[in-house]
Amino acid sequence: MGEKTPGGGISTGRRVLVLSAFAVFVVLAFVASVTLGSVRIPLEEIWQSIFGAGAGTHQQIIMNIRLPRTIVAALVGINLALSGAILQAVMKNPLADPHIIGISSGAGLAGITMMLVYPGHEYLITPVAFVGAMGAAIVIYILAWKNGIRPVRIILAGVAVSAFLGAGISAMMIFYSDKVHGALMFMAGGLAARSWPHVFIILPYAIAGALLAFLGSKHLNILQLGDEIAKGLGLNVEMTRVVMTALAALLAASAVSVVGLLGFVGLIVPHATRLMIGSDYRFLLPGAALLGAAVVMGSDTFARTAFAPTELPVGILMAVLGAPFFLFLLRREL
Repeated sequence: MGEKTPGGGISTGRRVLVLSAFAVFVVLAFVASVTLGSVRIPLEEIWQSIFGAGAGTHQQIIMNIRLPRTIVAALVGINLALSGAILQAVMKNPLADPHIIGISSGAGLAGITMMLVYPGHEYLITPVAFVGAMGAAIVIYILAWKNGIRPVRIILAGVAVSAFLGAGISAMMIFYSDKVHGALMFMAGGLAARSWPHVFIILPYAIAGALLAFLGSKHLNILQLGDEIAKGLGLNVEMTRVVMTALAALLAASAVSVVGLLGFVGLIVPHATRLMIGSDYRFLLPGAALLGAAVVMGSDTFARTAFAPTELPVGILMAVLGAPFFLFLLRREL
């Protein structure tokens, strides 16, 4: 079920090297995102526009379209990757992901209800989505609990809850069919038309969530040792699980409220990071955050340029990549 010790036999030097490589990937993905598109813009003009020295159409494209979209993509990647990494530790389930186990669906139903019923209160979507995500997490825990939590029961309960909540989302789309286009984009998970207001919606949650996740890395490491050892070391296991699950739900809800149901980031990124860095959450969480930002920025750039002038929602691309990866992990774990 994974490594029992945080170390994993990987040296600190190698971890720092991998983190540095991830940081380089973030920079490259950022540059590609703001450079590539229907209009190719030279790097020097991008630099000038960002620091206020540019002018004209290219500056408007960069400052009002590409830059905020790129920042939103990075923050969404950070939040979903951290949420997935935390859930995998808390649930002791390598298949845990906010999308797969239904937390994102809870956030999605609450968010889409707010978006359709109260369209003028966009700033409230994240806290409402958080309530939906926590509600889904609690129901999943209750359904999966039987003399303890087992990974397979978590997945089955999550699939059932996700299907039920998905039916609720479909019902909302039928009742508000005049607004179905926005709802469909929400379901697909896309970054089209993301702008500065969306940056300001997700940014506080991303900063606070990342800081709290990094502060909780020691507790997540202790959880990996098993409940009995963790209790022997003085950790309040159940309280830690509740608090960290709430944090994961908040991170997922903030991402869902901005881009919709973008799946598999929280599954793929923590696993890839763990393979290269190990399971020490002091390094795993920063690594997942960096790689998550790079993956979503890079995937969105590919999705909007590969089939130009048609723009593919990034959620479709992530599903194409993530579904086979999930099946591979499922076969390996079972």
